[in-house]
Amino acid sequence: MTTPRETQALLETPAEALFAALLAVLAAKGMVSEAELAARMAETDAAAPAQGARMVARAWTDPAYRALMIADGTQAAEALGIPMRGAPPLGVLENRPGRHHLVVCTLCSCYPRAVLGYPPFWFKSAAYRARAVRDPAGLIAEWGTVLAPGTEIVVVDSTADYRWMVLPQRPPGTAGWDEAALASLVREGDMIGVTVPGMGAKAG
Repeated sequence: MTTPRETQALLETPAEALFAALLAVLAAKGMVSEAELAARMAETDAAAPAQGARMVARAWTDPAYRALMIADGTQAAEALGIPMRGAPPLGVLENRPGRHHLVVCTLCSCYPRAVLGYPPFWFKSAAYRARAVRDPAGLIAEWGTVLAPGTEIVVVDSTADYRWMVLPQRPPGTAGWDEAALASLVREGDMIGVTVPGMGAKAG
């Protein structure tokens, strides 16, 4: 048991030093190596909306991949080399004429980080979580999203046990585009459901 003085010393120790000490202990016990930790950190750094956009673009151009993505988002991500080890299962919600999906985490900020990166600040806000459930049409309208009359908006709750992303509809006028060009149209909000891809949209 540490003394108050030792506890205070720990609190004043720079984070880098504490991290190095913890890593040394874990390595000494054979629980993790520095190389393994570096690899996991690289995976975390690579996680970004661009990964999800790659999946969407592939689904728009490859019917077999689209079917896989809808059936098992985790396998679809891994098929493109996106590491999913340790991540909760990934579900994919396909938008189609007459049906639009909106993802929210009503409890906190459960988010498919492996394919979309860290959640944006607004996704974690109490205002977004409440309005997504209470007034989804009004919420997405504030993002400039206008859906066809009669479109059903389905709100899906992302949880600690299961994460969700949206497969948006392919914008018209993109026939013949390659995957890179299509991916450039897909924004983070399109894969959450607050926005939809458009010819004037650019990922970012």
